[in-house]
Amino acid sequence: METKRWAAPVLAVVLVAVAVGWGAVSRSDDGGTVDSAVRNQSPDRSHFTSPDPATPAPGEPAPGSSPSGGSAPPRAPQDVLYLGDSLAMEAQDILGARLERSGRVGSYSSEPVAGVTVCDYLQGRPGRSLVPRDEKAAALVKEREPGVIVLQFWGNTWGYTPCMEGVEWGTSAYYERYAADLRALTGQIADAARAADVPRPRIVWVQQPPDALHPDRIEQVNDLYDRQAAASGDLLADGGRELRDGDGKWTQYLPCNDHEQGTAGYCTGPGGTAQLHRDDDPLHFCLAPTPEGGQPCRAKSPGLERYTRAVADEVDAYLGG
Repeated sequence: METKRWAAPVLAVVLVAVAVGWGAVSRSDDGGTVDSAVRNQSPDRSHFTSPDPATPAPGEPAPGSSPSGGSAPPRAPQDVLYLGDSLAMEAQDILGARLERSGRVGSYSSEPVAGVTVCDYLQGRPGRSLVPRDEKAAALVKEREPGVIVLQFWGNTWGYTPCMEGVEWGTSAYYERYAADLRALTGQIADAARAADVPRPRIVWVQQPPDALHPDRIEQVNDLYDRQAAASGDLLADGGRELRDGDGKWTQYLPCNDHEQGTAGYCTGPGGTAQLHRDDDPLHFCLAPTPEGGQPCRAKSPGLERYTRAVADEVDAYLGG
């Protein structure tokens, strides 16, 4: 896969056919017929312990603190690495351009793969994975030494994500496995940085927008990100903050914001609204069809602009101290 880099100063396709990474290999699990009591079961909170708290760079205060008790000074420009599934695939160039404009990023690179989930980026997991060995998270940390690593996963399972084989969507085993994989990936990133003798990168977990088909699932997956970030001193970016309706639910259209109103091609929905999803794809935000295997989005897409703004704002706030 081609790596995207920027130098400083320097995101049913026919409701029955699609889901994360929906091209050839990327879909969101519809879960089949899962008992509602199981589907609404909360994950076991005892799983969230920190394998390795975030290690500040030399001279940096610990997470949540500053030397003077006030605002921390801006950090030196740091490299940013973006990993994830088909949402990251379509958003990667837009996020990179946003981060470049901030002037706080040393370089930016991305290695998303359509259809993946957390376990695909883990080293040493038995069985087939959609991510090549040299593109696993730990391998990339050693190679590129990022200061920030953005991780975005919808929570795929079943046939198109082979490392989740045998884990049924929406069950307690699904949430327990997901929590364990979050811990494992955090630990492998820390171990890789230690082996390379570089500061452990700060992780930004991207909380996901609403799931049109199974809203309770995404709420619980987002809760797992929240708890893992808190356990290891990492960060959260609410990717869905500008993509929910007034009740916090999935919607295909929203009123245009000021930027969209002032930019041609962004208020194309009914009544001049911002269209977030295509009619045949309630998950992805690119308003152009998703090709097999995915690719960066080239169409004007309000959903991607909103999604990447939430991620870039979190990275920028961190690098800005």
